[in-house]
Amino acid sequence: MADEPEDWSPEVAAIERRRALALEMGGADQVERQRAAGKLTVRERIDALCDKGSFRERGGISGVSQLDDAGELVGFSPANVVLGTALIEGRQAVVCGDDFTLRGAAYTPASLRKGQYAEMLAIRTRVPFVRLLEAGGASVVGATGTRGRSGYDLVLQELMNPLAAQAMATVPVVCAALGPVAGFPAGRLVASHFSVMTKGTAQVLTGGPALVERAQGDTATKEELGGAQVHARSGVVDNVVEDEVEALRAMRRFLSHLPSSVYERPPRVDTGDPRDRADPSLLSLVPRNRRRAFKVRRAIEAVVDRGSFFELGTGYGRSQVTGLAHVNGESVGVLANDGYHDGGAMTAAGARKVRRFIELCDGFGLPVVSFVDEPGFAIGRQAEQEATIRFGMEALFAALQSTVPWYAVLMRKSFGVAQGIHYGPGATVVAWPSAESGALPVEGGVALAYRREIEEAEDPDLRRRQLEDEIAAAQSVFPRAEDFGVHDLIDPRQTRPMLCDWLEEVAPQLDARERGPRRYSMRP
Repeated sequence: MADEPEDWSPEVAAIERRRALALEMGGADQVERQRAAGKLTVRERIDALCDKGSFRERGGISGVSQLDDAGELVGFSPANVVLGTALIEGRQAVVCGDDFTLRGAAYTPASLRKGQYAEMLAIRTRVPFVRLLEAGGASVVGATGTRGRSGYDLVLQELMNPLAAQAMATVPVVCAALGPVAGFPAGRLVASHFSVMTKGTAQVLTGGPALVERAQGDTATKEELGGAQVHARSGVVDNVVEDEVEALRAMRRFLSHLPSSVYERPPRVDTGDPRDRADPSLLSLVPRNRRRAFKVRRAIEAVVDRGSFFELGTGYGRSQVTGLAHVNGESVGVLANDGYHDGGAMTAAGARKVRRFIELCDGFGLPVVSFVDEPGFAIGRQAEQEATIRFGMEALFAALQSTVPWYAVLMRKSFGVAQGIHYGPGATVVAWPSAESGALPVEGGVALAYRREIEEAEDPDLRRRQLEDEIAAAQSVFPRAEDFGVHDLIDPRQTRPMLCDWLEEVAPQLDARERGPRRYSMRP
């Protein structure tokens, strides 16, 4: 035919036309509305997260074409998920982000396939997987959008949830809620090793306001149901931050402490902090009055490499502090008690937080450094109603079943069954002179064991103080250290140099450790 093209230029032009239309996202109005709400577009988020110019998109022309009668392209509706590979701090990662400017990021079949492919790609290439989430939940008509049909094919193998589980077992999974995240996307948010949400612009919801009102008659806004003020304390997300720039920075920091997969060691970094640095503030950090709390984060920051401590779950389970840090450039997990909340006791929420943290460290081969000031399990009516002992024993089993080395610094209290959560198998234990340990804390133990003697004394308060001083002397760490009940009794200022030495000692153990997904027996 005379007008038959000699090459494939028309088809190439059609590809580029679709690609250009996909880059336009939801149109100028939708993009402007996104920015007016204080949010970046999905492509702006990816550019801000990844090393400059490193993002390589896949599936850029997936979507639905509109053709005229002559077969010419007159419109194109791109899939509202953007995915590709990129470098984050020089290391490969798979990045997948929702485009809220396109139909509110309600997932289409192509969107779901792109999300599944992103997980499979991360698993296969053994690199971190990052999700940037801003999407609503399911529609009553399902992903096909066809009225009169709904539900899932229950005969064929379902891929989405098994892929999510396999990804979490294999590579770091990091998720951010950067706008409304409801239903299925909310499930994806929490199926991660680290999740973060922004204040004011993000809400995380199992069901949105309309669904809640219809089902329960309760009227509430998205912010009231699942805003940052709710989830900072609920445990649904790990961290809450002010804005998207901070969220993306937090994701980069988290990943900097982890290996690319469970099959590798975490990368070593040069922090420039001298290994023999001895911080004089540690000598006076723990008050001589054992009833006074102290700021345990000061101890952490004085021991780990300067500026490297990255806390996880600050607002949830607040009696326990968890986070990642570098010590002499090596990645470690950090666990501590915060006596300013519940006296540092192991609450139900604290135990759940600690259990998840131990599994993170064990999965990715991070030694655990435990700063111990544990008075025991929380007691009282609320503690019993929250099943503290069950969740506490679950955390204890997590510690017992871990395979990474532990280094425990006994700063002050170490009491009851809960103390075992802070000492993994074969832990190296050093103690400060302020340390005390036993079956029960002094005050509660004296009140329980000597109740009648105190009541019958001429001066009950004086007798109580005398008994408390007597028991406190018996719980001193000095006799325990003399009997080799701890590995060493040390000057608090020497904690960092000794920890650096220990990390060198356990390096062969970490090198020889079997790598791969962890498997555990049933826990309480």
